[in-house]
Amino acid sequence: MVSIEEVFACDGPLARAVPTFRPRTQQREMATSIMEALRDNRVLVVEAGTGTGKTFAYLVPALLAGGKVILSTGTKTLQDQLYNRDLPTVRAALGVPVQVALLKGRANYVCPYHLERNASEGRFLTPQDAADLRLIARFAKTTRTGDKAECTSVREDSGAWLAATSTRDNCLGQDCPHIKDCFVMAARRAAMEADVVVVNHHLFFADVMLRDEGMGELLPACNAVIFDEAHQLPETASLFFGESVSTAQILELARDTRTETLAGARDCRDLIDATRAIEKAARDLRLAFGADAARLSFAQASDRAEFEPAVSALDKELSGFAAILGTQAERSEGLANCAQRCDEMRACLARWRGTASAEQIRWVEVFSQSAALNATPLHVASIFRKQLEAQPRAWVFTSATLAVGNDFSHYCDELGLSALEPQALTQVWGSPFDYAEQALLYAPTGMPDPNHPDYAEAVARIALPLILAARGRTFVLCTSLRAMRRIHAMLGEGLQHAGSELPLLLQGEGSRTELLERFRRLGNAVLVASQSFWEGVDVPGDALSLVIIDKLPFAPPDDPILAARVEHLRQSGRNPFMHYQLPRAVINMKQGAGRLIRSEHDRGVLCICDPRMIAKPYGKIIWRSLPPMRRTREQADVEQYLKALAAPVSA
Repeated sequence: MVSIEEVFACDGPLARAVPTFRPRTQQREMATSIMEALRDNRVLVVEAGTGTGKTFAYLVPALLAGGKVILSTGTKTLQDQLYNRDLPTVRAALGVPVQVALLKGRANYVCPYHLERNASEGRFLTPQDAADLRLIARFAKTTRTGDKAECTSVREDSGAWLAATSTRDNCLGQDCPHIKDCFVMAARRAAMEADVVVVNHHLFFADVMLRDEGMGELLPACNAVIFDEAHQLPETASLFFGESVSTAQILELARDTRTETLAGARDCRDLIDATRAIEKAARDLRLAFGADAARLSFAQASDRAEFEPAVSALDKELSGFAAILGTQAERSEGLANCAQRCDEMRACLARWRGTASAEQIRWVEVFSQSAALNATPLHVASIFRKQLEAQPRAWVFTSATLAVGNDFSHYCDELGLSALEPQALTQVWGSPFDYAEQALLYAPTGMPDPNHPDYAEAVARIALPLILAARGRTFVLCTSLRAMRRIHAMLGEGLQHAGSELPLLLQGEGSRTELLERFRRLGNAVLVASQSFWEGVDVPGDALSLVIIDKLPFAPPDDPILAARVEHLRQSGRNPFMHYQLPRAVINMKQGAGRLIRSEHDRGVLCICDPRMIAKPYGKIIWRSLPPMRRTREQADVEQYLKALAAPVSA
């Protein structure tokens, strides 16, 4: 077998197959460490700076090691990139006969059963949804995979997809009359037969850890699991190790029950009426929280006069609905499935309303159109560690942002890696980029306290001259949606007053993919965004030369999950700020800062407006965790630097 050194050599198979390949010491050393972890069934935690080439660094060992490997990524976009571009490239370069498969959650695959049922019912909110469903029906007849990502003629957020796909709740499983044509089952069979399977973190936890999707065979069959974008795991694990019941689920149950009733029990008028009653109860619960989106603790939600009566009314309507549905459940597989879902929702709601557990955080998330009652574990460490210890296999966790300095203790504690025997191995490889030459870190003077009511205006005043000097080509990354909208409005006024026609984009005006494509295509745009653009966004080249961050990214102190964990740490005698809040802020800041320099040719300025980075003792921990850029507090120096970068663009 070819060695790691040979693969990554300047005249090796990767260099011959990939014209842009350049040997990097960090990449080769990282690949060697991963190969050793796969060989010895060890747990390895790796931080690799931007430009290391970590994707190839873990793909090469994954393809050479033999055995079955699960690759888990942060998003479906990264999944597609791995499966369609990176894996084929590396496999061809190595010349190994490795079988690979792509597996997504069931909501990403056309469901022939639900497509047929909903197309025949013909009830849609808009004519566009009806037209989209016809396009999906044509796609379903020609596709081999059923993957909605391949159906480019229908927008990903089209309402028609709800009618053309299944969920864990409404899938009929082995009782489905279309089981032989099921795209989900076909994808799972391919995954079971493959040597390398590409999943995402949500699917890993939902389908493998919790065995909710009948995929319990996949994890026991594998020899190694490699997590890319592993910094997302603690939050994803918290989501899937908890429980939730939402008004959206109840509305979906009502809709599916009506469809099944019209198909198999049309004479039962009472059941149709009961679906209307639970829909009203679900909508009343959402209305109990007013118009704004929010995250509330159980106590905060209970303080609202309308909340408890709305929950009780929903519980009562669900009980009545279950009684009627139970009389019709034997008339079709679909109605039986709806009855089972109703029973599960009632049980979940009863547990949520019941006696609180010291290990569970009860809270409510309010969205624009729905509300969810959530129970989240106080810690995921012990639950996750059981998976790691279940049987011998290698586990690799990698990201550009896992450590605070060179310290992984915060991350390892959160996932239960600190208590493993033998201990998890941890390693850091810095970026090969020359940050001292390529980037400038600017901390402006005279900024007010971040809690000052006019702080957003101060950020906009700092940002405007820098944006003009850079001739656009800017990300303004905000820590809240409110600040994002205010700063966007202020910048719009400022650009207009300056007579500038630079394109000004705002998160939410289109999908993230659409906005990024516009930003890259325009070449001189300003994008004001919030959390969605702090990570997983890649704009190399001249289109981006300035990243402005409004505040240090501490989670809001009134967030119910954060508040509960902070209180637990305080009661345990630990400092919650130093042990939990600061490490998380450092990791988030490194993600935001990482948007700036994406290649060895990039140049730019990172402007962090928050005065706490300089004024507070912990600020030093934050800026020392960032790449080693040159630092300045002089606005004139920054404007001159940006004008020099912009000069070739105007030539």
